[in-house]
Amino acid sequence: MIRRLHILIKHSHHKMLNAASTPYSGSSLVNITTTHSTYCTKSQRTDSSPDEDPQDDKEDKSKKEQAQNTTSQQRKRPVKSFVPAVRNPFASASEKTKDVYMSMVNIFSERDVHRRNHVEFIYAAMKHMSEFGVEHDLEVYKALINVMPKGKMIPQNLFQAEFMHYPKQQQCIIDLLEQMEDLGVMPDYEMEAMLLNIFGRQGHPLRKYWRMMYWMPKFKNASPWPLPNPVPDDTLTIAKLAVERMCTVDPRSQITVYETKEVEDALDQTWIVSGMSPDQTQLLKEHSRQRAVYIEGPFMIWLRNRSINYFTLRADPDMEFLNALQNQKFDDGDDVTHLNVPLFGSVPPSRKNQVGKLRSVHQQDDGTIFAICATGTSTKDSLLSWIRLLEANGNPSLGEIPVLFRFHSNVGEKAVQIEGQTNAATARNDSSPPESNR
Repeated sequence: MIRRLHILIKHSHHKMLNAASTPYSGSSLVNITTTHSTYCTKSQRTDSSPDEDPQDDKEDKSKKEQAQNTTSQQRKRPVKSFVPAVRNPFASASEKTKDVYMSMVNIFSERDVHRRNHVEFIYAAMKHMSEFGVEHDLEVYKALINVMPKGKMIPQNLFQAEFMHYPKQQQCIIDLLEQMEDLGVMPDYEMEAMLLNIFGRQGHPLRKYWRMMYWMPKFKNASPWPLPNPVPDDTLTIAKLAVERMCTVDPRSQITVYETKEVEDALDQTWIVSGMSPDQTQLLKEHSRQRAVYIEGPFMIWLRNRSINYFTLRADPDMEFLNALQNQKFDDGDDVTHLNVPLFGSVPPSRKNQVGKLRSVHQQDDGTIFAICATGTSTKDSLLSWIRLLEANGNPSLGEIPVLFRFHSNVGEKAVQIEGQTNAATARNDSSPPESNR
């Protein structure tokens, strides 16, 4: 049986070889030859055609080598991934205004019913908010929340609610609400209705909204120094607000705006906002003429998202006065354990320790502060004009006291320190401050 099978296989093999050798251009025979040349072994290729020309073998080999070289070159070439380009309308906008921003949001909302890629669109819109100047606008945030589809992301049971149904979309709106919280934008009740229609009552964005509505109204008016919202961009107005805030330590402080053009030979033509109280005027009048006073700064004060530089006129601490305050005892009348009652003709003993001088709020442990100011240029010439204007307006003793400039901090160093790079700022502040005579 096995022998018969071998004979049949050999017979069919010889038939295929004879059919391949016959000169016929039919499609079926061409297919047969191609299949035979593909599946035959190496020994069969060499032994099947003994009468073939060796030149034809060389040509076939050269063609095969060329084909192999081309395939290897194709394999070595890097495969390029064809990723469709996504156009960012906010980055390519010619005008950076609120109207252009809102028009792009409306175009995306009306373009498609399903609103595909809405999460990516909201993140891109949040990224470019500061460029359009709408990061503090509540209407813009509500327009971005309105981009979300309504109804289908509401959880239907407790498990969907706790395991954050549609987590990508919910996290996107939570990030938007956190940006509002960081920038001090307080939501309203319309936003609550929008979040309720999108994510339902058990959605995490609505929980975030409730926490914001609990805490943000508590801290909105907690500051004793209210500021206009938004803070004006005028530098003079910001300087007035800053000096008024710092002078609230003494309710009798007076804020005065000077012009340097009132001073002869003044180089800088700018304004000066000065703050000084009657107590500070009296302290400056009683100051020793042999002890110098210093103009120190610039220091930085922040008013929400605006900053201004200011300078102080101060003197070294009066150690004799401070030591006297430390050694001073209370009045005997305050100690109820040793009451001296003048009865039966007894003469009360004399009190050795009477109430001494009171310490002013301007007399600190590190020095006595006489005045503060903010100028438009923050230069030495504008500060020298400030001293001359103070001398001409009720402080004649400044003409007899030596005034020195002490600049031990720069604006850049303070900005770096505020941003968190405290190491570099501390290394710079450790250096000794240069002093220059008036």
